[in-house]
Amino acid sequence: MPTRGIIMNTLYTAEAISKGGRSGTIQAPDRLWYVTLGNPLEKSSETGGPTPELLFAGAYSACFHSALSNAAKKLGTPVGDSTVRARVSLIEDDQGGYRIAVEMHALLPGFDHTQVKRIMEEAHKTCPYSKALRGDTSVTLEAD
Repeated sequence: MPTRGIIMNTLYTAEAISKGGRSGTIQAPDRLWYVTLGNPLEKSSETGGPTPELLFAGAYSACFHSALSNAAKKLGTPVGDSTVRARVSLIEDDQGGYRIAVEMHALLPGFDHTQVKRIMEEAHKTCPYSKALRGDTSVTLEAD
């Protein structure tokens, strides 16, 4: 798929189907997984399921963690028992729309603050989720 003049090789494509929006369900077409969402924005919401932000935080933290490990190896400082925590907030903007804000936290035992920050900055350059949040993602809109 061409993007900004660069030919890319698609390695994997995931697909999910949503019904009912934030208070509904999501599932894989092959029904490998099915999730009923929780919506803390609705007072009457009785489901305690995960929110879209929680699912995004989990996916982003996993992806960033892989990028972090790769960055550390590339910098000659492989990491062992590391953890990555993502905090994703839903924010109402001043134009009546919504945005997300993300905080990434990494714990790398045995590394000082400066080293961790450097490895995180390198990971942020290569992580696909980080790139997508910088606007480096192609979105095609199709009516089915």
